[in-house]
Amino acid sequence: MTPLHFEALHQDEWAELEDLLNRAAGRGVNKPALTGDPQSSTVDGARVAALYRRACEHLALARARAYPAYIIDRLERLTSNAHQLIYSRREFGLERLKEMAAVDFPCAVRKQLPYVWVATAVFVLPTIIIGLLVYARPELILSLVSAETASQFEQMYSPKADSIGRVREASTDWMMFGFYIRNNVGVAFQCFAGGLLAGLGTLFFLAYNGAYAGAIAGYLTARGLSSTFYSFVATHSAFELTAIVLSGAAGLRIGHSWLAPGRRTRQHALVVACQECTVILYGITVMLIIAAMFEAFWSSAHWLPPPVKYASAAICWIAVIGYFVSQGRGQGRGHRAD
Repeated sequence: MTPLHFEALHQDEWAELEDLLNRAAGRGVNKPALTGDPQSSTVDGARVAALYRRACEHLALARARAYPAYIIDRLERLTSNAHQLIYSRREFGLERLKEMAAVDFPCAVRKQLPYVWVATAVFVLPTIIIGLLVYARPELILSLVSAETASQFEQMYSPKADSIGRVREASTDWMMFGFYIRNNVGVAFQCFAGGLLAGLGTLFFLAYNGAYAGAIAGYLTARGLSSTFYSFVATHSAFELTAIVLSGAAGLRIGHSWLAPGRRTRQHALVVACQECTVILYGITVMLIIAAMFEAFWSSAHWLPPPVKYASAAICWIAVIGYFVSQGRGQGRGHRAD
């Protein structure tokens, strides 16, 4: 494609983006914020974001094909101005937080749905397989943990324990709350950051943590501690396991962008993937905090009978699944309608 043909083909999009940027910049002190509503009198933020992504692709192509400097300069100016407009907004008030929770987070997850399914399979299959193997042959637990650690798990989930699931280093539920946050965030970070290794690190950490969880479940079930163990994990796992799978999905998105950048440069593809996953990481962080709260103050409580915990677990799982399936449909700002 010749430079003139390239310019003529995309001229209308560039002109539209320039017009939107000029309108947004020329409103003065009373200019309203960008909006995701195309019918609004204000600048359509979703359209600006879409044109910005297209202009970034065009800039990468123009550079790769060594098009004339005036085309590259125009595209660099356009993408720079659009980036400043989009990312200079500081909507960190209560309304913005509500919008992120009600719209941006679930829409971002649904946009990455193929990666979510892969991450789910990589985590769940080892959990089930290793869990069944260890249940059938409890001595296999020693392939993953030491005999001392296995004994500690038995003590943690014993019906005679003062607080179910508490490690010996922690003497209060508040200390366990901090322990759970540190541990869960560490696992989620491994699953996400592993994407930088072309996704192989993410696959390893998802499979390893799934196998580890399955081994512990199978071992404690074989030891007759299923009542305390499953009533302990049932409620907070709705948030914790979902967050770990989503962190793995974000890691796979990063890894895929590195392996198959498409028409973008590898660096630009990584930047775009990170931008798409940012809101997911925010949501994951909140979910892990919620999980830690349940784990420290609800799941560990001896005074709560198992039926109550199972009932709360059912409510939490239905709420989490319903949230990601239906919340924010048709309202995503900068996301495709799904």
